[in-house]
Amino acid sequence: MTKTFIAILNRDIRLAWRHGTDSFAALLFFILCSSLFPLALGPSPDLLRRVAPGIIWVCALLAAMLPLERLFSADLEDGSLDSLILTGLPAPYIGLGKIFSHWLTTGLPLLLASRPMGLMLGMSPADLPALLTGLAIGTPLLSLIGGMAAAIALGARRGGVLLPLIILPLASPVLIFGASAVYRAQYHLPSGPELDVLGAFLLVALPACIYATGAALRAASQD
Repeated sequence: MTKTFIAILNRDIRLAWRHGTDSFAALLFFILCSSLFPLALGPSPDLLRRVAPGIIWVCALLAAMLPLERLFSADLEDGSLDSLILTGLPAPYIGLGKIFSHWLTTGLPLLLASRPMGLMLGMSPADLPALLTGLAIGTPLLSLIGGMAAAIALGARRGGVLLPLIILPLASPVLIFGASAVYRAQYHLPSGPELDVLGAFLLVALPACIYATGAALRAASQD
């Protein structure tokens, strides 16, 4: 079972590197979208520093959503999903492998790019640990929520429209507590409570989203 799970993970990562359009587009969207805010808000350093945490978190969420529509649909279309389920690997493990590969190819690059983007938006180096720690916890959460939503919308006639309607309400608490942790750091307050809440969300979302993803994948393969 472990070898099959690792094989799924390696296959998805190789496909992402070979056809890196989705991951590169997500990273490019994150950089471009974050870069537009100084043009719209003006060059005031104080204003940019105050709104930078919200900008980065919202752009990270939107960028992470870009590759989700094809996370499972390509495997469903070419029959790979049915083949994976027939190997005997539990559907939740298949979902976990795909979601983990989404985080490695999309969430991790966004996390690495957030530091220079934060500095570009006027954040001080003292604000960055709270931002990076929050994103290190929050980007896996976004992948879990997004993967679950992609599995639920799999095979739906208007899945591309349904996807953000499922993700955005569920991801709102992640954005609120992630950005709030940075705001507290900017005012020299401890950001630990907000990060603890994010960690609790991750612990709850990990089994819940994986189980829901597996159930949705099994239902989609039986249709």
